[in-house]
Amino acid sequence: MKSLKLTLVTGRTVEQGVEGEHGKLRDEYAEKVAVIELDSEDLGRLGVSAGSPVLVKTAHGEVVLKAIAAKGRHPGIAFAPYSPWVNVVIDSETDGSGMPTYKGIEAEICPTEERVVSLEELIRKHYGLEVDLSKLAGQEVSGGEGGEEQLIKDVVCPFCGCLCDDVEVLVKGGVIVEVRKACAIGSAKFLDHRKERALHPLVRKDGEFVKVSLEEAIEEAAKILANSKYPLLYGWSSTSIEANELGIELAELLGGVIDNTTSVCHGPTVLGVQGVGTVRATLGQIRNRADLIIYWGSNPLNAHLRHLMRYSALARGVFIKGRKDRKVVVVDVRETPAAKMADLFIRVKPGQDYELISALRMAVRELDIEAKEVAGVPVEKIYELAEIMRTAKFGAVFFGVGVTMSPGKDETIENIIRLVQDLNEWTKFVLCPMRGHFNVTGACNVSLWMTGYAFGVDYMRKFPRHDPAIWTVTELLSNGDVDAALIVASDPLAHLPKKAAENLAKIPVVVVDPRFNVTATIAQVFIPSSFVGIEKEGSAYRMDGVSLRMKKVVDPPEGVLSDEEILSLLLEKVRELRGA
Repeated sequence: MKSLKLTLVTGRTVEQGVEGEHGKLRDEYAEKVAVIELDSEDLGRLGVSAGSPVLVKTAHGEVVLKAIAAKGRHPGIAFAPYSPWVNVVIDSETDGSGMPTYKGIEAEICPTEERVVSLEELIRKHYGLEVDLSKLAGQEVSGGEGGEEQLIKDVVCPFCGCLCDDVEVLVKGGVIVEVRKACAIGSAKFLDHRKERALHPLVRKDGEFVKVSLEEAIEEAAKILANSKYPLLYGWSSTSIEANELGIELAELLGGVIDNTTSVCHGPTVLGVQGVGTVRATLGQIRNRADLIIYWGSNPLNAHLRHLMRYSALARGVFIKGRKDRKVVVVDVRETPAAKMADLFIRVKPGQDYELISALRMAVRELDIEAKEVAGVPVEKIYELAEIMRTAKFGAVFFGVGVTMSPGKDETIENIIRLVQDLNEWTKFVLCPMRGHFNVTGACNVSLWMTGYAFGVDYMRKFPRHDPAIWTVTELLSNGDVDAALIVASDPLAHLPKKAAENLAKIPVVVVDPRFNVTATIAQVFIPSSFVGIEKEGSAYRMDGVSLRMKKVVDPPEGVLSDEEILSLLLEKVRELRGA
């Protein structure tokens, strides 16, 4: 049987984002995420056609995915969306950074007669749990017939770190009927927030979920947490600052650990900034002044759909009028949609960002590079990019997890920060991380205010401690260090490597989320919540650190509380049980 050894890269896609907002327990979601993109050349070498199943093997596991043809050229590289399926073959090792490596993984791919398993089968096979997704099917919230129309302007979109604040939402009879100016994923979040909703608290009794009152669910959740010796409180990046504050207070009361999703995406960014500082600007400054935009290890057309139009390449600014006044450079391991519209595309070898950054620093300082190529990039192209950067009036580097997950991790981030600092001896240059969840920056900020650390904060000794090699979600779960978990506004079972996910499935879990997600399938207690930025006001921080107030545009389903209200009740009950 033919097989190919390729480099596996995982990441976000538009289809994954849209279907995720419709609900992750649906077959339609599996259709969009249980796939692997292969270059047409690699499909031919394997002797399979698009749509055929292939077996993906790494040193950490194997899984069957559906092969699809890549939209851009990247022979030798396979791309798969983040999902419960591909996470089966991801290593839990974080190299002391707290962040597993979801990119640049050695993989063997071969044709197979096996089929792609369903989510139920995947959970049974890899986590040893029987789940019946039909019993967890969400409901569509009824109502909204007739009534007056109201157009609400300047709404902040609660999807990604762009926090686009120019969205217009048309509400009729208390129902969102139209969304203007939002991207495809943002529109899906607004328009479909009523679909597949969880409306009743659930508690698992004798292995089966049973509908209970909110009071009973709060009490059961509080008992799990109060009786645990060392609980993990995780998520927090898709909810409000106000909810984050209560989460930290609860972690301190419990003597547990609180960690947000930064640890599995931009944790190295935080560590790098702590090490050498950074050079920042607001997105507004970049929009108005930057004549050079560099996307490094990020693909905004899949993960931050309006970023180019609102803040960078295509944005009309005060001093820079639009695309004609800007140069756009994309640095990536594969040809992404963003790469196709760039003036210059630099293809870097997987895992060699540090080497390329170092060579660029040499070129910027007019030092000789004694090699024909570095990281797969001809030295002439490195000098060309260095000259483009030095001669810009105002340059901005937007970097994503393609850089944070590159070997070296926080050291690679320190190196790219040093590059930007070097460039400021010649011109004005700034750096901005492409943050994913809409309030992941805010989760870091409120953690910094209250604990002194941005993520991975331990309260075992009743005062805050931080070490990403110990007190982050992947490390804690992989090592089996925690005995209970509270998951708020997150879905770790769908996104963590297999070893960490396996141990999460072995401990009592409380989930607070607007929808039944993958993690909810293994929970002991599930409490439905309202959507911040749609059904509840709240504060959030944009990827550049600018705070915005999110609006409430419609009422939540009857009886469904916000994260903030649920956490207040939970905190009160834990205090009562702990006698605090």
